[in-house]
Amino acid sequence: MMDENSIRPDLQLALDAQDARLDAARPDAVERQRKRGRWTTREAIDALVDKDSFVEYGGLVRPAVAGMTGAADGLVMGTAKMGGRPVDLVCYDYTVYAGTQSAMNHAKITRMFEHAEMHRLPVVCWLDGGGARPHDMRVEARPAAPTFVVFARLSGYVPTIGIAPGRAFAGHANLAGLCDVLIATENSAMGMAGPPLVEAALGKKYTPEEIGPASVHWASGVIDILVKDEAEAVAVARKYLSYFDGRQVAGEAPDQRLLRTIVPENPRRAYDVRNVVRTLADRDSVLELKAGYGKAAVTALARIGGRPVGIVANQPMYLAGAMDTPACLKMARFIQICDAFELPVIILCDTPGLMVGPDVEKTGLMRHSARVLSALANAAIPILTVVLRKAYGLGYYIMGSRPLNPAILLAWPTAEYGGMGLEGAVNIIHKKELDAAVTLEERADLHAGLTADLKRSNTAVECAGKFLYDDVIDPANTRDILLKTLETLPPAVRNAGRKRIIEPF
Repeated sequence: MMDENSIRPDLQLALDAQDARLDAARPDAVERQRKRGRWTTREAIDALVDKDSFVEYGGLVRPAVAGMTGAADGLVMGTAKMGGRPVDLVCYDYTVYAGTQSAMNHAKITRMFEHAEMHRLPVVCWLDGGGARPHDMRVEARPAAPTFVVFARLSGYVPTIGIAPGRAFAGHANLAGLCDVLIATENSAMGMAGPPLVEAALGKKYTPEEIGPASVHWASGVIDILVKDEAEAVAVARKYLSYFDGRQVAGEAPDQRLLRTIVPENPRRAYDVRNVVRTLADRDSVLELKAGYGKAAVTALARIGGRPVGIVANQPMYLAGAMDTPACLKMARFIQICDAFELPVIILCDTPGLMVGPDVEKTGLMRHSARVLSALANAAIPILTVVLRKAYGLGYYIMGSRPLNPAILLAWPTAEYGGMGLEGAVNIIHKKELDAAVTLEERADLHAGLTADLKRSNTAVECAGKFLYDDVIDPANTRDILLKTLETLPPAVRNAGRKRIIEPF
């Protein structure tokens, strides 16, 4: 009779191979990571996923080049749960040939992306490595890997999260650029080519940090969320994914009376719209994206009464909230994310309009502002608009105005309306009177009086009387009205296929 506790040689062979890929069997590799001040890949996975939920795929794969060895060929991947939600993970291991992409781990990662597409699972990418592995160039010629094409097809179909905890170059940077959201540490470095290729192309030696430091990518909008270290990156990744899990238990609401005083009485004084966002949302539920870029706008995920929402807001602290090209690019892409994954969007409008002038035209604003309008006009999610203060010109038209048919269009008592900037409108409407002024002082006084008259006829209450708004409300009631409106809207019906792609920027 066989002993069920006995280990046959064939099973022992498999168990030994499985154990050999673990950190406990690789003390030298672990020590190298410690010297870098970094976690191992398996430590990162343990932090990312729910306990004991990870099932590894391709853990016994070895390099295609004869004589080379490396645990899991430098890519640890599989299925798991994060916050109870099933996900696919693909995590490069820097201790195996600097986390480079090889013939075999390209086959592995493509398999995981196809798995995510087939079963509609979010993908989390741990991107720590230096692009292609030169050794594999010696492998017999084969077709190019479909890795990037398959991953690109996931756009708008499942959430994709990239984490850059250190160095991500070439292929790793390409994957990072395809992710919906990219989380990177302050000491990370990324680039479309690493130092060897840059030197070959430019004839100059650079360190990875000189090629593409985090500070550069934060300012350019490549990095969505900048974090201090791996632990914070993991926490943010889990938080980001949670917004796509539907409604949760309502969080604590800040004192809503604070909203009555956030917008200054003096219309020329700036204020930080982030204070409005944080006060409206459940406490500690706000996650801002691309805060280092497009500073005339704020884009954030949040919860209101436990409901996940996207928030798009003009930022009066920068350009008085005027919409420039970076702000428009940022807003348009964020709206695409919300639309793809059925998140209602709350628009907080305070803009004097689109930015103007010859320098702005050099940035292609006429095209990029159209992206915001196109994203909203074609979105199949509820739009809820609140005009906080300025609502002028085409900027307001784009920011959830009546033609975009928002589910509700509200205004605070501080709201100002104009088909264009009122000072400019006075110059056009009253040109003859202004030209007839004898002195510059007389002209200035006349202009100020005419502008004040125009403002009085375009206050929030006056505009509500013309049905430009559905209501003018006490700011302290904003959260309650938004919640009640959301409750009246039917739940989103999940599309069988992809609703839309999300532009890589």
